[in-house]
Amino acid sequence: MKKNLFLLFFLINLGINAQESTKPNIIMVIGDGMGLSAISSGMYSNNNYTSLERSEFIGLSKTHSYDNLITDSAASATAMASGVKTFNKVIGLDSDYKSVKTILEICMDLGYSSGIVVTSSIVHASPASYYAKEKSRYNYNEIANQLSKKGVNFFVGGGEKYFIERPDGKNLMNEMKEYFFAKNIDEYRNNKSDKIGFFTSFDEPIEKHKGREPALDEIVDATLSKFDSINSPFFLLIEGSQIDWGSHDNDQPHMISEMIELDNTLDKVFDYAEKNKNTLVIVTADHETGGAAITGGNLDNSSVVNRYVSGSHTGTMVPVFSFGPNSSYFKGIYDNTEIFNKLLSIVK
Repeated sequence: MKKNLFLLFFLINLGINAQESTKPNIIMVIGDGMGLSAISSGMYSNNNYTSLERSEFIGLSKTHSYDNLITDSAASATAMASGVKTFNKVIGLDSDYKSVKTILEICMDLGYSSGIVVTSSIVHASPASYYAKEKSRYNYNEIANQLSKKGVNFFVGGGEKYFIERPDGKNLMNEMKEYFFAKNIDEYRNNKSDKIGFFTSFDEPIEKHKGREPALDEIVDATLSKFDSINSPFFLLIEGSQIDWGSHDNDQPHMISEMIELDNTLDKVFDYAEKNKNTLVIVTADHETGGAAITGGNLDNSSVVNRYVSGSHTGTMVPVFSFGPNSSYFKGIYDNTEIFNKLLSIVK
C-alpha cells in the first residue's frame, strides 16, 4: 500500500514538474504605427467590434528611442526585441553599437521553433530587428544576408529582390538549400518542410484595399498549423506593417483596411491561444503614426472620419494587450524595453 501511495505521489509530482517546465508558445503581434485612434477607427469600421476585446490584460508602453522622444520602427522594435534603447534607424545594436541578443534568438537557443509573418518586406525595420544587427535599417541586402543564415523555420513577407538581385551577385535563395520556397499560399500551406520561405511580392507588398493577397489571417492560420506539427514550443512574430504606411500618408482607407485585416488575424490568434492553453499572446505597436483623431462618423453604417496632425510618428504611448499564461505581467505602464524583459523572465 505504501509503495502504491509513493508511486502515485511520484507520478503526480512528475506531471506537475513536466507542466511547469513546459515553455509557453509566444505569439508577438506588432501593429506598426497602431495607436489607440487607429484601433478605434478599425473597430468602429468593423461593426463596432475588435478582437482585442478578447485580451485579458492591457498596459501602456513608452516608445521613445535612446536620444529622441519620437522613435522610428528600428529603434522601437530593437527595444521590444532586445531590451535596450538605441538610436533611430539602428537595428539589433545598443547605443554603443554593440550587438544584442533578441528574444527570437534566445527562444531559438532554448529549442523553440520560429516564424516571422509580415505585410511589408521581410527585411523591413521591425521584423529585421528580431534577427539582424545593422547600423542602418536601410542596408536591406545585408539584412537579407543575415536572415538567410538565421535558421528561422517559417518566414513570409515581401522583398524577394533583396535575395536574388543583389550587388554582390549572389542568389541567397539558391544558397538556402535547407529551405523550400513556396510560390503561393497553397504551396506554403501544404508543404511539409520545417524550413519554408514565402515571398509575397518581389518588392514591397501592395496595400490591402488595393487587393493584397493572400490575407494575413490565412497565412498566420497556415503557419500555426505548421507549428502544431513540430514537437516544440514556438515564437511567432506577426506584423501588420502597413497600418503605419497608411497613417504616414494620412490615407484613411489604407489605414482602416490594414487594421481590419490585422483584427481578422487576431481573431485566429486568440482562437488558437484559447484552444492551446500554453500560448501567450502579446499585441502592441512600435509607435503611433499620424496623430489621428476620430472627428466624425456613424455607427449605423460603420463609418468614421479621421483627421491627422502629422505625416510622421508621434510620441504617444501605445497600448499593450495580452492573453494567456503570465499575461498579467504586461499590465501597467512601462518602457517598451520591458516587453523583452517580461518575455525573457517567462521563457528562462
